[in-house]
Amino acid sequence: MNENAGSNDSRTPSPPYGYSRECTHSREEQIHIVAEFHAHRIRPSRIAYRVGIDIAFIEELIAGEIEHERFPRLVSHYRRQRYQQRMSESSIRRGGARYEQEQRIEKEFRQEVDL
Repeated sequence: MNENAGSNDSRTPSPPYGYSRECTHSREEQIHIVAEFHAHRIRPSRIAYRVGIDIAFIEELIAGEIEHERFPRLVSHYRRQRYQQRMSESSIRRGGARYEQEQRIEKEFRQEVDL
C-alpha cells in the first residue's frame, strides 16, 4: 500500500541518500534560506545539496503550493537586497565600465521582477 495514498505528489521526499547533508535549520529559517537562494537563481537541487533542506519542500515553496503569499514577498525582498548589493559593488569601477555594469544589473533586476 502506498504511504502517500491521500496525496498525488509524485516527488520524492528528499534527495537520494548521501546527496545532501542533514538540515539543522528551523522551518522558518529554511523558508528564508530558500527565498534567498532562489533570488540568487540557485537551482532547487543545489539548495538541497548545499543546505540539506528537503527538495520536496523547496519545490513546494517555489511552485507556490505552500506559503503562497509570504514566499514571493521574501524572494522579492532578497532580490532587491541583491540588486542593491550589486549596485554598490559596481561603484568600484569607473566611467563606461561602471555605467555598462549598472545597466546590466538594472536590466536583470527588471527581468526578475517581471517574472
